[in-house]
Amino acid sequence: MDIFERFKANQKAGWAHFAPLQAITTIPAARLVAHAGIRSGARVLDVACGTGVVGVTAARIGAQVTGLDLTPELLVVAHENARIAGVTIDWHEGDVEQLPFADGAFDVVVSQFGHMFAPRPDVATREMLRVLKPGGTIAFSTWPPELFIGRMFALIGQHMPPPPPGISPAPLWGDPNVVRERLGAAVGSIVFDRATIAVPALSVAHYRDMTERGAGPMAKLVESLSVSDPAKLAAFRKEFDALASLYYEGNALRQDYLLTRATKQ
Repeated sequence: MDIFERFKANQKAGWAHFAPLQAITTIPAARLVAHAGIRSGARVLDVACGTGVVGVTAARIGAQVTGLDLTPELLVVAHENARIAGVTIDWHEGDVEQLPFADGAFDVVVSQFGHMFAPRPDVATREMLRVLKPGGTIAFSTWPPELFIGRMFALIGQHMPPPPPGISPAPLWGDPNVVRERLGAAVGSIVFDRATIAVPALSVAHYRDMTERGAGPMAKLVESLSVSDPAKLAAFRKEFDALASLYYEGNALRQDYLLTRATKQ
């Protein structure tokens, strides 16, 4: 297994417990569907679909949706979410760096806080654009590096072994300049927008506990340090609480994000 496959295997295990956090991403899913301009009848691919909140939202307005995710445990929840909503979605376990679809198969390709975790942005971008038809729309939501979630991932990274060479930090996808560079001449009419998620939490400690249980990289860090270095874990938690307190007010934690939309040339 090469370094990238090993990295993705760790991601798959880390995100397996994300489902309880899906409510946080449910309202932003509707925002992304609207930002992407999805309409009834559109062929839509939801990349790194997780529990399917974007896919189900698009299917409810009549889109023909395909969803793909690396983590089978999340697809089980996605199947159930589609069943409850009364919509039909074609779910696949798979990898954004190797999409199992034909060139130009979709009118719209979307990803909500998902494709950004692929280790090689150039490969993920090439694949997402490959399966998008000329004139089709690519749209995604990402975490900016300078705001809370981006800073949170940077803090987690400080307490973990460095990633293998060639793996890009996920929050770089939240920088409009980086997005422009990565999409390059393959697209036109790039449009950016920004939005905020207010995550209910009784305290910063409640938010941290919720995140430790469900957010992949943080869950893996806590699992590791709980056994190997409890003192380091305590220090990390103190740093995390100090960071989170900067964004916490009125029983909610503010999570700001970037939305991108572009048209394939």
